[in-house]
Amino acid sequence: MFELLKDFAGFMGQRKKYWLAPIVIVLVLLGVLIVFAQGSAVAPFIYTLF
Repeated sequence: MFELLKDFAGFMGQRKKYWLAPIVIVLVLLGVLIVFAQGSAVAPFIYTLF
């Protein structure tokens, strides 16, 4: 997992693709939110956001 992050950071630094970082961070946070809220009582409130 850390090797993937290191490779991605190296790619962004080498190719000057810094605009990819916020997109990836938002996608990861949304994925984590969906996974953790799937079985909880918070799920109905999260679905109203979308």
